[in-house]
This record gives sequence, structure tokens and C-alpha cells, in this order.
Amino acid sequence: MSTPEKTPAEKPVAKKTKKSYDVVDMMLSKSSDRVVDSETMIKETQNRVWKSLKSGYEYSPQEDESDAFLRKNVFSRMKMVVIYVDLVGSTQITLDLPEDKVAIIITCFAQEMAQTIRHHGGLVLKFVGDAVIGYFPADESQLQPADNAVMCAKSMVSVIQKGINPILNQYDYPDLAVKIGIDYGENMIVRYGSDAKKSHVDILGPVMNIAAKIQSMAKANQILIGDDVYSRIHPTIQSGFEKAVWKNNEWKYRRDDGTLYPVWIHID
Repeated sequence: MSTPEKTPAEKPVAKKTKKSYDVVDMMLSKSSDRVVDSETMIKETQNRVWKSLKSGYEYSPQEDESDAFLRKNVFSRMKMVVIYVDLVGSTQITLDLPEDKVAIIITCFAQEMAQTIRHHGGLVLKFVGDAVIGYFPADESQLQPADNAVMCAKSMVSVIQKGINPILNQYDYPDLAVKIGIDYGENMIVRYGSDAKKSHVDILGPVMNIAAKIQSMAKANQILIGDDVYSRIHPTIQSGFEKAVWKNNEWKYRRDDGTLYPVWIHID
């Protein structure tokens, strides 16, 4: 087993390099404050998926930190980085495989994506069919949550390609792929009812919609981010993106001043 790297807090700021920010190879666990290298992360993913397919292993319940966070901040406005992750080709999977296997595959996908969000310091808002929505609160700092969200997206693609798909291939199941959209802005936290503990809580705001729209423009295993995210990530991470060039009015979202909202494509 590889030796865990030091946490970012232990690394001298003056010596940070592009490699320091390649957090695809490290994920901080909020529950244990340990750094997980990519090799360990992939092996843990493969073990869970393999046990799920072989013996019906079910994921352990996770504390709903998002619910507690939202209830604590209900009826307030908050800056957030929102990540929207959609499974590609799920319709074909449901047509080609038995119902029990479809359920296992979708569950593995959703839980592994949720796990990745948590490891990067984010919160899981909800599962919507074959999509996972997460967010990174950014009221105290805008830069770190933006970095975390982008690194989370890169890790998600790695988990799919190196963790989940090799196990699915052993069972002759089709590969999975994801489309990821990320945006930043202010949202409102709302509660649908008077019961402070039981009434449903959710997030409303244009960022939720824009992140979903950005995700819809992505190709398989592609990460797209809005300009408000791009402008907040570290320059070494920015270097891995290029501005999207849209044809035939594919992308129509405009800022308040009428200019087209730029979207950036991850290329490395």
C-alpha cells in the first residue's frame, strides 16, 4: 500500500506546484481526516462494486450532513459551487440487463459519486434518477470550494474509468460514463413546511439550473464548468481547461448584460 501523502496544511505554500493541485490523486476524508491516494481509492471502489455484483452487498448508510447543514441555514442565501453528475446511457442499461443488476449498477454509481463528493469536502444534495447533485458551500471562501469541486469532478471520471468499469467488464456489462457540469453562484435554502425537523429542505437558484444545463452540453466523461467557476480556480487548474466554442446557438445562456456566459471544457 502506498504511503499517504501529507495533508495540504503540512505542505509549505511556497513549494506548491501543479502536481500539488492534482487532487485526482488525493481525497480528504472529512470523517477521518486521512488522505487517500488514487490507488487506494480505486481499489476500495473496485472492492465495493465487486461485492455488490457478486453477493448483493449494500452500501452502509451515511450521515446526512447536507440535511443538517441546510436546516441550520434555512431561509438564507448562500454562495455555493454546484456539481451536477449524470450517468450516460442508463436507458440502454435498463433495456439490456435484468432489473436486479440494473438496480445494483445504478446504486454503485450513485454511492461512489456521493462518496467522491464527500471526500472532497462537498455535500450531497440529492439523487435524481441517474444523476447526483452535490454542492460546496462558498460563503467563507470562494477559491477553495471551486478548486475542490473541479478536483472532485476529475476524481469522479477516474472512479468510473478505473474503479467501476473494470469490475463491470468482468461480468460483460457495459462501461459507464458520466457528464459533469459545475457552476458557482448564490442560492436560497428553502423548507417546504413548518416542521423544522421533518419538512423537506432544498436549494433554489439559477446556479442549480445552469449547472444542469452545462452538464447537458457535455460529452461522455467530459467536465464542463461555468466561467464563474473558472475565474475562481487556481491558475494551475485553469491551465487544464479551454473555452468552449459553440455552434448553431447550442448554448444560449446569457449574463444580465446580454453577453453569452462562457463555459470551459476540461482537456487534460
